[in-house]
Amino acid sequence: MVGQRDATDTAFVIGCLALFGRRIPPSLRLFLLSLAIFDDVGAILVVAIGYGGALNWGALALGLFGLLVVAGTTRLGIRSVPLLFLVGGFVWLCFDASGLHPTIAGVILGLMTPARGWVSDERLRALLGRVLSYPVGDHWSGDTTQRRDLRRAGVAATEALSSVEQLEMILHPWVGFAIMPIFALANAGIAISAADLRQPVSVAIFAGLVFGKPVGVLAFSWLAVRLRLATRPPGLSWSYLAAGALLAGIGFTMSLFIAGLAFSPAMLDAAKIGILVGSSASAAVGILMLAWLTTRKPAA
Repeated sequence: MVGQRDATDTAFVIGCLALFGRRIPPSLRLFLLSLAIFDDVGAILVVAIGYGGALNWGALALGLFGLLVVAGTTRLGIRSVPLLFLVGGFVWLCFDASGLHPTIAGVILGLMTPARGWVSDERLRALLGRVLSYPVGDHWSGDTTQRRDLRRAGVAATEALSSVEQLEMILHPWVGFAIMPIFALANAGIAISAADLRQPVSVAIFAGLVFGKPVGVLAFSWLAVRLRLATRPPGLSWSYLAAGALLAGIGFTMSLFIAGLAFSPAMLDAAKIGILVGSSASAAVGILMLAWLTTRKPAA
């Protein structure tokens, strides 16, 4: 769920970049997508460490045992999605009972999901070629070799996709049309007033999103390049990187989630207003800077 929440912010950022089409370097999109992964991991660590309860070692041991079961089934080649859902739900409940925030269980399970298909392209091509080599006619009824080849080709076509891709296709309609709208509606009920905008919490969150996050992204990017830990692509200038850093301040969903954990009900509305205004300002300033960069004439 944390990954899905943060992915919504990433969707906002990519939507802003889509306004400029091919006028922006592709490496900027890649940079922001990579940044989203590290941002997601950092948010998960904040939730897991800062907002967990007292540890229940028995429940945690059961959760770790469930993770070992998942790893074992994957190593043995067992690819039953219902079984993985069952064990994954067990692990989630154990982490929830252990005192750790259960979102960390979802991230661990996601990282353990195989990202490679079980059937190679060569094997899939061979099976499909064998099916297509049959002459036109009714070959598929009865217990025939042709029918068995057709079934093998069908299984191979499915298993050529990785487990991550299969789960993404299964979960996408549920996440896109049920989970995310419910989450957005549950967190968007805010009574906006001028008094809330002047509260220290609102101002601090606004400053963190609009100023703090871009400065942090640029500073650590410069430091990584300076220390030769990373290489800046030739097409990605520091100006475009600065515009991307401004867009990184868009933080609706994950920020709302952490605010719900961190603040009391009396301060929550002020925090939400700071998040919404700060994210909107980050999007506006980032879009304006990209518009300026993509329309200015290159230096002679």
